[in-house]
Amino acid sequence: MKKVIFLSMLLAFCMLAYGQTYRIEGTVIDKTSRKPLEFVNVLVVGLGIGSSTDAEGHFSVEQVPPGIYRLQASMLGYKTVFTSEYRVNHRTPHIQIEMEEEGTLLEGVTVTASPFQKVAESPVSLRVIGLQEIEKAPGANRDISRVVQNYPGVAFSPIGYRNDLIVRGGGPSENRFYLDGVEIPNINHFSTQGASGGPVGLIDADLIRNVKFYSGAFPANRGNALSSVLDFSLRDGDMEHNSLKATLGASEVALTSNGHLGDKTSYLVSVRQSYLQMLFKVLGLPLLPAYTDASFKLKTRFDARNELTLLGLGGIDRMKLNFDIEGEDAEYILGYLPKINQETFTLGGVYRHYAGPHVQSVTLSHSYLNNRNLKYHDNDESSEDNLTLRLRSVEQETKLRMENTSTWNLWKLNAGVELNYSQYSNTTYQRVFTDEVQIFDYRTNLDIFRWGLFASMDYSAPDERFTASLGVRTDGNNYNDKMKELWRQLSPRLSVSYRLVDRLFLSGHMGLYYQLPPYTALGFKGNDGSYLNRNLDYISVSQESVGLSWQPNENMEISAEGFYKFYRDMPLSVSDGIPLACKGNDYGVIGNERLISTAEGRSYGIEMMFKWLLVQRLNLSSSLTIFKSEFRDGKEGDYVPSAWDNRFIFNVSGTYNFPKNWSVGMKISCIGGSPYTPYDVEKSSLVEAWNAQGKAYYDYDRYNTERLPAFGQLDIRVDKMFYWKKCMFGVYLDIQNITASKLRQPDVLMSTGQIENPTAPLSEQRYVMKSIKQESGTLLPTLGITFEY
Repeated sequence: MKKVIFLSMLLAFCMLAYGQTYRIEGTVIDKTSRKPLEFVNVLVVGLGIGSSTDAEGHFSVEQVPPGIYRLQASMLGYKTVFTSEYRVNHRTPHIQIEMEEEGTLLEGVTVTASPFQKVAESPVSLRVIGLQEIEKAPGANRDISRVVQNYPGVAFSPIGYRNDLIVRGGGPSENRFYLDGVEIPNINHFSTQGASGGPVGLIDADLIRNVKFYSGAFPANRGNALSSVLDFSLRDGDMEHNSLKATLGASEVALTSNGHLGDKTSYLVSVRQSYLQMLFKVLGLPLLPAYTDASFKLKTRFDARNELTLLGLGGIDRMKLNFDIEGEDAEYILGYLPKINQETFTLGGVYRHYAGPHVQSVTLSHSYLNNRNLKYHDNDESSEDNLTLRLRSVEQETKLRMENTSTWNLWKLNAGVELNYSQYSNTTYQRVFTDEVQIFDYRTNLDIFRWGLFASMDYSAPDERFTASLGVRTDGNNYNDKMKELWRQLSPRLSVSYRLVDRLFLSGHMGLYYQLPPYTALGFKGNDGSYLNRNLDYISVSQESVGLSWQPNENMEISAEGFYKFYRDMPLSVSDGIPLACKGNDYGVIGNERLISTAEGRSYGIEMMFKWLLVQRLNLSSSLTIFKSEFRDGKEGDYVPSAWDNRFIFNVSGTYNFPKNWSVGMKISCIGGSPYTPYDVEKSSLVEAWNAQGKAYYDYDRYNTERLPAFGQLDIRVDKMFYWKKCMFGVYLDIQNITASKLRQPDVLMSTGQIENPTAPLSEQRYVMKSIKQESGTLLPTLGITFEY
C-alpha cells in the first residue's frame, strides 16, 4: 500500500512539472533615443504566441512552456529584431530589446527578418553560437572551446584532453578572446604560455548569453588576431529576482548566483571547484590537474543614457604528476612533462554613454598570468644536479580602449584608439641539447608600450540588398625601431555582400592582419643578458574569402565559403627550423628560444555548412572543411605541411527535443590524419641528449614527411529537465567516444636506461633504445546535475 501511495505521489509530482508554464516579460526601447516604444509586436519564435508593448514599452507573454527561446520584435518604421536565446523557467529574466529605425525604404520593398542575418563588417566567416548549443552540445560538456569545434574550419585534438583552438590551418597562438568587450588572454585552465590551449575551459557556461565566433573578417576594433576572434556576451543579472544555481559537471562543481543590488545594479557571479584529479586518476592518466575559478559581472544603469559594467575572471591551477601508474606510455610522458602551477586573472570595466545616434565607450582592464614549471631528470628531486627546468614567468597587461560608434540612417562609423602597457618577467634555468648540452640561466624584465588606431565605415542599402564595410587599423610598440613605425602595420580590410535573389547572398572579404609575437619570444635572453630576438617583426597574414549562403526559410541556412591565407614574417626556430606557429598543442611554454622572422606560410580551402533550427524540436548542424596548411623557410624554399595540415574536418551534431522535457543529442566527428616527423635516432640515443630533455629528438630535416590515419568518434548526450513553480532540476548523461575509437599516434622512441657502450667517453655514450606503440581513445561517460532555485 505504501508503495502505491509513493508511486502515485511521484506520478503527480512529475505531471505537475510537465504541465508548468511561465511568463516572459520585458521592455522594448529605441536604440538611439533610449525611449520606450509602444505598439511593438513581440512574438515567441516558433510558438506563434506573443503580445504588444504598452505606453511604457512593457510587454508580457503568458502561458509559455519551459525551454530555450528567442523573441522577435517588429513595428512599422523599425527593423525587425531577433533577440539572443533565453531560458524560460521560474527565473526568466526581464528582457530588454533595442530596436533601430528603418532607413528610407524603397516603395514596394519588404525586408525579411531572419535569425541568420549578416553583419556588414563580417558578412562571411562569422557564426553566432546560442544558448541551446552551449547548454546541450553532445561531447562538449558545456565547454565553449569544444562547442566551437562543431563549426567549419575548426580542427579538434582527439588526444591529451586539450582544447587547442586550431582555425583554418592556423596555430593555437593566433586567437583572441573578449568578454563583453574586455580582452582576456586565454580561456582555458593550464594554458600553454604563448598559445591558448588547455584541458578545460575557464569560463562558466552558466554566465554566457552567446558567442560571436569570427574565423576571418575580424572587426577593426579587435586587433592582434590572425586566425580567430571569440567575442563572448555575458548574461545580465536579473533585476526582478535573485536566484542560485548549482551544477555538478564533468570535471567540476559550480555555484552560480544572479540577481540585483538595489534598483540600478545587477550582478552575476560564479565559483567552480574541480575534481579533475579524481577523473584523470581513474582514467590512468599521467597528469593530475586541479583548478579553482571565479567570475563576476556587475552592471549599473545610472540612467537611460549611462551604464557601467565591471567584470572579473580568475583561475588557480595546480598540475601534479601521477606516479602511481605504470607502463611504458606513462614512463614516456612522465619523463618530460613538468609540474605546472598557474594563477591568472582579468579585471575590467566598460563605461558606455548613449548620446542619440552616437555611443561612446571606455574600456579599462588589467590581466595577470603567473606561470611556473618545474622538472627534474627522472623526476628525482633529491639533488639539484637533476634539475632540467625551473621557470617562473609573469605576464601583465593594462589596456585602455576608447571608441565611438555613430549611426546615420544607412551609414555607421566606428573609430577609436587603444593604449597598452605590458610587463613581462621571466626567471629560467633550462638544460637544452643542440649539438651539446647547453644551460640557459637568465632573468628578464621587459616593459612594452603599445598603441593602436582603428576605424570602420559600414553602409547598408535601404532594402538591405547590398552592404559594404571599409576598415583600417594600425598598431605599434616600442620593442624595436621597426615596430614603432605605424605604417609598417597598416591593416586595411574590405567586406561586401549582395543579395542575388531572395534569401541567396554572395559575400566576400579581403584584409591584412598583424599580430605581435608572444612575450616569451620577445623577452628571451642569452646567458650574456642580451635579448636574442630583438629583430623580430610583427607576424602578418593576408586573408581573402568569398561565400554563398542560402536561406530556404527562416529556420535553415546552407553556406559554402572559400578562403586563402598567406603568412609573412613568421618566427622560425633557429634550433629546429620550424615556425613557432607549428607549436603550442602541448603543456608548458612556447616561444622561449632563438627565433628569426623569415618563414612564410599559406592555408587555403573550402568550408560547407548546413544548419537547421526548429524551436523546441531540433537543432542540427553539419560542416565539412577541405583544406591545406603549409609553410616554408624564406621565399625560395619548398612548402611543407604544417602541424595543422589535417586536410579535412567533418562534423554532424544535432539535438532533438522530445515531449516532457527530454532531449537526445548526437555528434559524429571525423578528422584527417596529422602529419608527423620521424625521430632522429642517432641524436636521441646519446646519453647527454636524452638526459637533457627526457624524450627523443625529431629529425627536422624530414619534418612532417609522414602522416597518420584519419580518426572519427561518436558522442551521445541525453538530457532530462524538471520545471516547477519555484525551482528547476536537470540531469544529463554525456558519453564521449561511445564507440571507444582508437587514434593511432606515432610510435614513441624511448630509452631503456641501459647504456650500450659504458666504457666510451661520456659525450659518446648511448642508451639502448626501444619503440612503444601509441594509441589513445577512451569511452568517457559523464553524469551532470543542475539545480536552480
